[in-house]
Amino acid sequence: MKNKLILLFTAIIFIGLIAACGTDEASGDGDGETYTVATDSNFQPFEYKNPDTGEMEGFDIELIEAIAEESGFNVEFETMEFDGLLASMRTSKNDIGIAGISITEERKEFIDFSDKYYDSGLILAVPVDSDIESIDDVNGLTVGARQGSTSNDYLKDNTDAEVEAYPEIVTAYMDLERGRLDAVLYDLPNVQYYISENASDKLKTVGDVMEGQPYGIALPKGSDLVDPVNEGLAAIKENGTYAEIYEKWFGTQPPETE
Repeated sequence: MKNKLILLFTAIIFIGLIAACGTDEASGDGDGETYTVATDSNFQPFEYKNPDTGEMEGFDIELIEAIAEESGFNVEFETMEFDGLLASMRTSKNDIGIAGISITEERKEFIDFSDKYYDSGLILAVPVDSDIESIDDVNGLTVGARQGSTSNDYLKDNTDAEVEAYPEIVTAYMDLERGRLDAVLYDLPNVQYYISENASDKLKTVGDVMEGQPYGIALPKGSDLVDPVNEGLAAIKENGTYAEIYEKWFGTQPPETE
C-alpha cells in the first residue's frame, strides 16, 4: 500500500509539472499546421513585447496572424536578434521570419521572400542641436546602425563614417541622446516612432529618405509556404483586413488605398 501511495503521489506531481510548463499559445484558426515565426522583440511599431502582458504586439505580428488565419495555419513566435533571425532562415531553423526585413538582391540569394507588404527607406536621426543636415555630413563622425541591417550596409558602402553596429536599435537611439553617437541611420518608420514616443525634444530627422526598399516576409529557400503566405497576404489586402491593421498602427490608410 505504501508503494502504491508513493507511485500515485509521484504521478500527481508529474502531471502538475507538465501542466505548469505549457507551451506558447499558437495564433491562427486552431486547425492545420503550426509554424514558428522568428521575429524581433523591440522594433516598434512593427513588433515588440508588451511589458505589461508579455505578449508580442505590433503591425507585423497582427499581419502574420491575419495571413495565418486566412491561409489555414497557426503561428508561434520566437524572438531573437536581427542577425539571428536571418541566420534562422538560412538554416531553416524557423519556418517564417517577420521583422521589418528589407527585400534585397543579396538576401534573396539565400532566403525567399513573400510579396512586399510595406514600403520603407532609411533616414538619419541626430540631436536637435546638431549641425548635420544630411548623410553627406557624417564622414569622420560616429554613426549608429543595427547589426545585419541595410542601414549598416549603407553606411559602410556609401560613407566614411565610423559605424557602431548595435544588436538592438533602441540602444543606439539612447546612445545618441546621451551624446555617445553623432547620428543614427535606420528605417524611417521606426526612427519616427521612437522620436515621437520618446525623444521629440531631443532628436530629429534630417536629409532625404534613402535607399527605399520594401519589407517582405522571409522564408527558408525553397519553402512550401511562399505560395500560402502570398495568397493570404493578397486575400487580406482584398478583404480590407490589411488596411484595418495598417491604420491601427500608423494612423492612416495604406498608400494604395488612399
